[in-house]
Amino acid sequence: MVDDYMNLINTKEKKLNKNFSTLETILLVIMSLLIGFCMGKLIPNTIKITEKTTYNNKYINEFIKNYNYIKDNYYEEIDENDLINGAISGMMESLDDPYSAYLDEDTSNNFSITLDGSFKGLGVQILKDEESGYMLVTSVFKDSPAASAGLQAGDLIISINDIKAKDITAAEFSKFIRESTENKFLLVLQRDGKEIKTTAEKNMVVLNSVLSKTFEKNNKKIGYIYIGIFANNTYEQFKEELDKLEDKNIDSLIIDVRDNTGGHLTAVDGILDLFLNSKQIMYQFFQNGVTTKTKGVGNENKEYEIVLLGNQNSASASEVLIAGLTENLGSKFIGKKTYGKGTVQELINLSDGNQYKITIKKWLTPKGNWINDTKGIIPDIEIELDSKYYDTYEDDDDSQLQKAIEYLSK
Repeated sequence: MVDDYMNLINTKEKKLNKNFSTLETILLVIMSLLIGFCMGKLIPNTIKITEKTTYNNKYINEFIKNYNYIKDNYYEEIDENDLINGAISGMMESLDDPYSAYLDEDTSNNFSITLDGSFKGLGVQILKDEESGYMLVTSVFKDSPAASAGLQAGDLIISINDIKAKDITAAEFSKFIRESTENKFLLVLQRDGKEIKTTAEKNMVVLNSVLSKTFEKNNKKIGYIYIGIFANNTYEQFKEELDKLEDKNIDSLIIDVRDNTGGHLTAVDGILDLFLNSKQIMYQFFQNGVTTKTKGVGNENKEYEIVLLGNQNSASASEVLIAGLTENLGSKFIGKKTYGKGTVQELINLSDGNQYKITIKKWLTPKGNWINDTKGIIPDIEIELDSKYYDTYEDDDDSQLQKAIEYLSK
């Protein structure tokens, strides 16, 4: 799996539902119940380490010695699970790597929801409204239980099942939904100064990470696909949208990964297979002094021309896709230089539900380039996004998109 943290689609109808929230910069707590994400055990629930336990490693023996000393001599009661998690967190910090990190329960839940592409819950994003003390609904996912119950962005949630929103944090609100054995929740809302009561029922919510449309210019039909994140279900969504566009006989295609900070490498593999044949290199890995080349299983190259849109927030898996198509097919990249994340992380699940992610190798472009740090991928056509776009979110004000349309319509 590639990446550090990612973007979650936040519906905005004015721009093809294309406004994504960045989880590392905006605290949006998703009311959800995950079906269970603890898939493996790194440490036992009960730690049993004795003074007689020895290993052929002086550092491990040093850790065991001091672990036992702290456990036996600290003047207050110690939670051994917290002690181990603290040790793991400290190890991650000592690596001095921005992409290796310990994730607590709330961060793990949001991270997992984002990468899974689906979850069991109500399907809203909330945050604590400082002025009123209630929970502010920032977005409602399409076709979700919350949407069926009539919730709207901008609603204030006053209470849930008689629990007052003022008395709990947004994280506690979310945890209540996630861990509750009940499926139905009575919500009291405030909208335009009026009080509304509604019942919402937990169910599976699918996060749409792919959106598409078409543009026509100079008698050319141009397909457009936006990818907000590379989640578990992104490949299936992408293929479905691509099939629809090809059924419309598009002459060319724009793939937009602006502000897409990455996700699962397997999702990128599937998408690249749709465009490349099995003789072409999708990317390379460098680990422990050994470079390995990864080829896909695709049958043939697409005949129509492809343009990639990216920017300074396009990272990791997004860069894998851009490099895979530009270096193999000669596709054009328009926008701004990408972020420059040329490393791969592995996600480790702890027995208590927490997680950590650790960098395990470098990835290289098909031609063997390492784009990490300030390098990034340089666009073939560099263009700033018109500031007017942030006021209107209209296609006509999207200077980067318009440049891609202009290029493909010539």
